[in-house]
Amino acid sequence: MLSERMAKALNDQVTAEFYSSYFYLSMHSYFESLNLEGFSHWMRFQAQEEMMHAMKLYDYINERGGHIILQTIDQPPAEWHSVLHVFEKVLEHEQKVTGMINNLVDVALDERDHASCAFLQWFVSEQVEEESHVGAIVNKLTMVKDDPAGLFVMDQELGKRLPPTVE
Repeated sequence: MLSERMAKALNDQVTAEFYSSYFYLSMHSYFESLNLEGFSHWMRFQAQEEMMHAMKLYDYINERGGHIILQTIDQPPAEWHSVLHVFEKVLEHEQKVTGMINNLVDVALDERDHASCAFLQWFVSEQVEEESHVGAIVNKLTMVKDDPAGLFVMDQELGKRLPPTVE
């Protein structure tokens, strides 16, 4: 059984993951409006991945006898200055999520909830991967800047992203 504190923290993370999905869907729409199909493709899969993360947490709360309390999801931004600006915001967002996951682990440790601590290790590893991958994209976009040829190549590269899978 989840403690009240752990259940609340996990519920808050469910909301954060749903927001992440909205955040990336908004970016998907932005890239669609610019006819950058590869970038929009990447964002759509990222939105799906975040939804899967939310549901993984949702299922865990239920499995542990907790109660899901769905909360209001804030509206994400809809406009950005450039492709690089979008991915800088993605990196900033993923770093924030990493902090949130780390805080969840801290709550699990404080509550001596070893099952939740073990469960959350998947998310810890996932965030390392997320930050690394997005950081690499930011580095490439920084080199490319607004060069149309470079953006074209990156659009093609990001369009090859495969659908997300969550274990």
